[in-house]
Amino acid sequence: MKKIWIWSITAALAGFLFGFDTVVISGADKKLQALWGSSDAFHGIVVVGMALWGTVVGALFGSIPTNKMGRKKTLLWIGILYTVSALGSAFANDPITFAVFRFIGGLGVGASTIAAPAYISEIAPAHDRGKLVGLYQFNIVFGILIAFFSNYLLSGLGENDWRWMVGVEAIPAILYTLFALTLPKSPRWLLTKFRKEEAKEVLQLINPDKNPEKMIIHTQEEMENTVPHETIFIKKYRFPLILAFSIAFFNQLSGINAFLYYAPRIMTEAGLEESAALLGSIGIGVINMLFTLLGIYLIDKVGRKQLMYIGSIGYIGSLSLVACAFFMNWEGMAMPIFLFIFIAAHAIGQGTVIWVFISEIFPNHLRGSGQSFGSSVHWILAAVVPSLIPVLFSTIGPGVVFSFFAFMMVLQLLFVAFMMPETKGVSLEAMQEMLSKKTKKS
Repeated sequence: MKKIWIWSITAALAGFLFGFDTVVISGADKKLQALWGSSDAFHGIVVVGMALWGTVVGALFGSIPTNKMGRKKTLLWIGILYTVSALGSAFANDPITFAVFRFIGGLGVGASTIAAPAYISEIAPAHDRGKLVGLYQFNIVFGILIAFFSNYLLSGLGENDWRWMVGVEAIPAILYTLFALTLPKSPRWLLTKFRKEEAKEVLQLINPDKNPEKMIIHTQEEMENTVPHETIFIKKYRFPLILAFSIAFFNQLSGINAFLYYAPRIMTEAGLEESAALLGSIGIGVINMLFTLLGIYLIDKVGRKQLMYIGSIGYIGSLSLVACAFFMNWEGMAMPIFLFIFIAAHAIGQGTVIWVFISEIFPNHLRGSGQSFGSSVHWILAAVVPSLIPVLFSTIGPGVVFSFFAFMMVLQLLFVAFMMPETKGVSLEAMQEMLSKKTKKS
């Protein structure tokens, strides 16, 4: 079991680089715009936004190397992409070069949301799979906090301090790449490539006391019953496809990225001083991490559905209160408290569950493709929803916006209650049988 934890933590470090890479630009943001004299539109779309579009592309196409080269090799290449992006961004002397290297880092972020959860879910025992895959989400949150801390320490090193801010990511990226070399290949991926003996060796490493023959036979039967070149979009896999779409869709229609990107703006709109708003943003980061840890601790004890129930109810209550605060002009410390409740609800619910759940519901030979689909829905909406927030705030007003998010979370609660299966403690092979039966009934 100790080996599985070490390998899971190693793969999950791709999430640390995801969080770090996504947020590190915040420290260099204004300095780069002043240095290159970019317009607001060019700076937002190209200099800052290019990494996000790299993430979308990485999520859309990351299943190709994950399925063909395997989970381990893809994780290695993700480390290389992060390293190249960090060094290239640090030495860039014009906005286009900078944007290209940031795009490369975005490819690593998008691909990591496919390869890392898929790899961990395939080596983890059923009873610990939730917390082990949940390490990926924890590392995302941890990477975000470390990026803010790193930017704070490196600011003030001179006019080129931004180079150190974006370049320092190369250190954890190189270390992660070296650690990834020690990972064994995914046994379930090896079986989908009919490499039975290699898979058996890895399974003996993972659990030397357990006979792997039953799982090997089941996977071989799965491969024999599949149509050549089949995809996740055929009727046979309709139910897991709907599940992956729904959980990714509701993740972003909670307004989570709108909160994270515009937290200071939301608080100042509610009447807080700028310094108090910035302090509140730090508090959001701390709450996010603490409740992510709590979610990881609970996910294999109470199950995925229970966490989603808790998160959904917390979402509905906090979002409704935020909407009321704007409609009724409540001022003072009410708004930060409501935002903290919202972040806590997200962290313990959707934040903990999403990558675990998507990595569990597709068959072994299509797990990369299924993970890519769910991740792509997540990232496309993550690009669209926050970009609409400034114009929606200025037209229909924040109260209406948060009322809409609250209504969407009522729909999420119905999805959890009537559609979402409990996957706690169920082996990946048994899960496939369970979901295929639901597809036939529907």
